[in-house]
Amino acid sequence: MERVIIAAVLVVTALAIAAVLVRRRGVDAPTQPRWSVPTQLDRSDFDGSDRPFLVVVFTSATCESCERATAKARVVESPSVAYIEVTYQDRKDLHDRYTIEAVPCILVTDREGAVRASFIGVPTATDLWAAVAEAREPDLGRPNSPT
Repeated sequence: MERVIIAAVLVVTALAIAAVLVRRRGVDAPTQPRWSVPTQLDRSDFDGSDRPFLVVVFTSATCESCERATAKARVVESPSVAYIEVTYQDRKDLHDRYTIEAVPCILVTDREGAVRASFIGVPTATDLWAAVAEAREPDLGRPNSPT
C-alpha cells in the first residue's frame, strides 16, 4: 500500500512540474504563410517568347499593390526582355497551371523558361532591375575567382 501512495505522489508531482514548465514557455510567434513560386514556365504560354528573357507579372484586378508592381516591372521591357502581365480575371488558367496563390507575383525567366528570380509583393525598382541584370549576365558583379 505504501508503494502505491509513493507512486501516486510521484505522478502528481511530475504533473505539477510539467504544468509549471508549460506555463513558463512563451507562446510561439505566429508563422507567416509561404507561397510556392514556379521554378519553370513554358515560354509558349506567353507572348514575347522570341526574346531571350521574360518578366511575367501575375496580378488580379482586385489587388491594390499589383498596380505598383506592374509599373515597376513594365519599365524593364527592352528588345531582349519581354514584359507580360497575367491578370487572374483574364487568364485564370495560367494562374491555376502555375499554382499562383498570391499576387503580385513577378517571375524573371530565361530563354528556356527557368525562373531566375521571383518576387511576391512589390519589389523595389532596384531589386527588380538587379534581378533582370543578374539573369542576363549571371557573372556580372561577381568577383573574379583566382586562377
